[in-house]
Amino acid sequence: MKNYLNFEKDIRDLEIELDKLKDPYNQEGLSEIDNNKISKIQSEIDIKLNDVYSNLDSFQKVQVARHEDRPKSKYYIENLFEEFIPLSGDRFYGEDKSVVTGFAKFNGNSVLVIGQEKGEDLNARIYRNFGMMRPEGYRKTIRLMKLADKFNIPIILFIDTPGAYPGVGAEERGQAEAIAKSIECCMEIKVPTISIIIGEGGSGGAIALASSNKVLMFENAIYSVISPEGCATILWRDPTKTLEAAQAMKLTAKDLLNLKVIDGIIPEPIGGAQRDKDLILENTRKSIENNLNEFNTMSRDEILSHRKNKFLSIGRTQGFMQKSSDINNLSIKPNFNSIIKAKIFKNKNLVILAVVVLLFLFGIYYIL
Repeated sequence: MKNYLNFEKDIRDLEIELDKLKDPYNQEGLSEIDNNKISKIQSEIDIKLNDVYSNLDSFQKVQVARHEDRPKSKYYIENLFEEFIPLSGDRFYGEDKSVVTGFAKFNGNSVLVIGQEKGEDLNARIYRNFGMMRPEGYRKTIRLMKLADKFNIPIILFIDTPGAYPGVGAEERGQAEAIAKSIECCMEIKVPTISIIIGEGGSGGAIALASSNKVLMFENAIYSVISPEGCATILWRDPTKTLEAAQAMKLTAKDLLNLKVIDGIIPEPIGGAQRDKDLILENTRKSIENNLNEFNTMSRDEILSHRKNKFLSIGRTQGFMQKSSDINNLSIKPNFNSIIKAKIFKNKNLVILAVVVLLFLFGIYYIL
């Protein structure tokens, strides 16, 4: 049974009517299939889908990104890669089922695949903790990324999470530290890394695995520091202002590409990835292949430098910096006061000695 979003009501009605026409054993008994009417309704559905999905607002994109029927990481891992060998455990605490990891082959070459997995149905979602990783999940990915780096194996990551798990046990086991270490590991390794946000890219739970050479997003995916509902509750004390929050947060793929936070958008079928899984699979395959090929001629140090420069350049063309060419210059041009303060602080011992000598001389002067 298909699931529909609240703005897809007209599409749902047309598809229900279409299904009845395609079934010769409908409620009216055995009937003839009217191919002309079927073609007409199918054409109406296509027009309606194109009209609705070409005019989605920011919060509607959030709803599409969370759609129950969207393909999950496990689907892409099973269909894009060959000889997948799952690996488990962080060698410290245990296994985290919300992230699927292992080595596989892509176009005949070895890759490490990491995918945050939400689950296809209710039981699977509970088993996978709705894609919310615990510290042991991040430590597992760190262990495997270091292993891939050792053997010079590229890394493909699928991001789909509302955020890291905020439970008491996770916090007690060092959730923040695990996320920080994961980001650090992503930035230090010298193999190509490609992160693909296929649904939700929520908060630190996403950025922990998205500090990559290439960050790609599905057309209807989202990437943000907090959910629109959470943002609206904090800023306006009104969780109904989700549209205003979503628009202000610039969380859609188009907005983030304009801001140069991401490197590319993978187009989805009209109506979302769930409407044509074969097409989205092919688009994803081509995107991974093209992006991996960019690093074929790069050395390990050049790959590391590429990743570092990518993140250093984010936001540097619309802030204090007028030019973004010198991305190694991290400081704002200092003014006269800041230069004086820096020199005083650097030579503070001499300054203190000079002040003491001056006070001593003034004291002698007044005595005499």
